[in-house]
Amino acid sequence: MDAQAVILISRADWGATSPRSTKKLREPAKRVVIHHTVVRPGDTSQDCATVVARIQRMHMEERRFDDIGYNFLVAQNGIVYEGRGWGVMGAHSKGHNQDSVGIAFIGNFNNEVPSPEALSSVKLLLKQGISLGYLCSSYAIFGHRDLGSTECPGNKLYPEIQRLKS
Repeated sequence: MDAQAVILISRADWGATSPRSTKKLREPAKRVVIHHTVVRPGDTSQDCATVVARIQRMHMEERRFDDIGYNFLVAQNGIVYEGRGWGVMGAHSKGHNQDSVGIAFIGNFNNEVPSPEALSSVKLLLKQGISLGYLCSSYAIFGHRDLGSTECPGNKLYPEIQRLKS
């Protein structure tokens, strides 16, 4: 993987359903909230695309969200899948979406550690967000558990969160 570029799979390329509606953030996000999907990621990029599509269906059909909840999802191989994307309000942390970006690591990180590739891709994604003007350079980073009653993003991913900002 190129050390300077994020490999981003667009919504069209993973087969996203059109959102019912979108709401833009009013200004660059001040916070990043890290999640894990808990869903088994699969072994190939196509498996991950299928998982992302399944998460979107679940969010829209069962949870009645307007779209997938996360702004981005990242696979263990470092490939990033566009969820709602930059500048769009997510539905990932109830009460905390109006000024944040939600990034979900695909998989369950209660017992497994995230890969170096996934962590590196998120660091690059955050730098991209700053350079594009969608993320404040002084952003704060949180695990979902910091903002709500949940184990998310898992006990093995949570200690890595502050290192994502470096």
